[in-house]
Amino acid sequence: MRSSIPLLLVLVLGAGLAAGPALSVQAQEPKAATGEPPAGAPTAETPPPAAGAETRVAILYRPVPAPSSYDAEADPEDLGVAGARMAVKDNNTTGRFTKQTFALDEVALEGDRDPVAAAKDLAGKGVKFFVLALPAAEVLAVADALKGDGAVVFNVGAPDDRLRGADCRSNLFHVLPSRAMQTDALAQYLTLMRWRKIFLIVGPTERDKAYAEAMKNSARKFGLKVTAEKPWTFGPLAKARGDTPTRAEAMVFTRGLDYDMAIVADEEGDWGDYVPFRTVDPRPVGGTQGLIATTWHPTLETWGAAQAQNRFRRLAGRLMRPLDYQAWAAVRTVGEAAAQKRSTDPAVLVPYLVTPEFSLPAYKGVSLTYRPWDHQLRQPVIVVQPKAMVSVAPEQGFIHQRTPLDTLGADQPETACKLP
Repeated sequence: MRSSIPLLLVLVLGAGLAAGPALSVQAQEPKAATGEPPAGAPTAETPPPAAGAETRVAILYRPVPAPSSYDAEADPEDLGVAGARMAVKDNNTTGRFTKQTFALDEVALEGDRDPVAAAKDLAGKGVKFFVLALPAAEVLAVADALKGDGAVVFNVGAPDDRLRGADCRSNLFHVLPSRAMQTDALAQYLTLMRWRKIFLIVGPTERDKAYAEAMKNSARKFGLKVTAEKPWTFGPLAKARGDTPTRAEAMVFTRGLDYDMAIVADEEGDWGDYVPFRTVDPRPVGGTQGLIATTWHPTLETWGAAQAQNRFRRLAGRLMRPLDYQAWAAVRTVGEAAAQKRSTDPAVLVPYLVTPEFSLPAYKGVSLTYRPWDHQLRQPVIVVQPKAMVSVAPEQGFIHQRTPLDTLGADQPETACKLP
């Protein structure tokens, strides 16, 4: 077995579950107790820089169209942007100590507006830091277009593993967990619970198939078994109205199968919410719906997260969602690195981000760092159900020669990324 594959030392089910999720993460570093600025006042050894022009951070995103009918969980118009706004306020709080100021450029890409043209226009005006809430293809196109401009690109919306692998870029950093990290987090929890048999239900989209492939890789990695796999062919029943014969057919979809947990792969959110409590046998449901692995959730309260939840609610008038947190973490990466290095020059900050000296306090119990081999942000991944946090990955007992956080996602010997 390769050294990059984590070893499960002990599964103390009684004591581990009684202790709760908070114990599954390593001890908190002092500066990351809450994630709250200020990050560090100037010291006698490192004098603060002279005051200068503000540093601009741009967020590029495609607005989500309003639903045609009532949808209680419809995405808010400021999804992601609200998190970036809070981070700029935090950066400016930190910046008072280092005489640094930050501002946010919000670019809504309406219709078929080209993100590359928008990014190049901003780069021509001196913007060097870009936060992208865009699909993988557009993230790559922008990163490639800005390569010669010395700009730094933060991916907050594309979980595609290829962006951390064969399609990695030296100027591209990934804030949200990859699909592999998300499915590894679920697989670790299933291993902890000894739910080893998986029924995989796969939606029709390419994203659904990519999630299913990541889940199968995680199952192999942690010794789980996919005992059944079926495509979902009943349409978007979670969004349909009324009962139909198709619904009756879907209710017997799981008949005659041997499994401990059903994993749904529905990244579009069309049908996954229909599956829980409709399986023939009483079995839990997870994956993209049900029990999910994510960066942020309204039920996260530990490690100072309740303070962040309240600050965000006061600022945006709503609950903080994962994309908000990811955009916040990206913009805070810029502010935190600038404070630590007393510089906003990308040529100084980019190499610094992948050193052990950089750390981002981010309400996760440990300071977060970027992996040097693929520029992925190391972070605990929370495992939640709609009304409660269930656990935190990496789980207790999964060890690694560097940090337990590297048990999630592609480890250095496994990566296909070849950075210069």
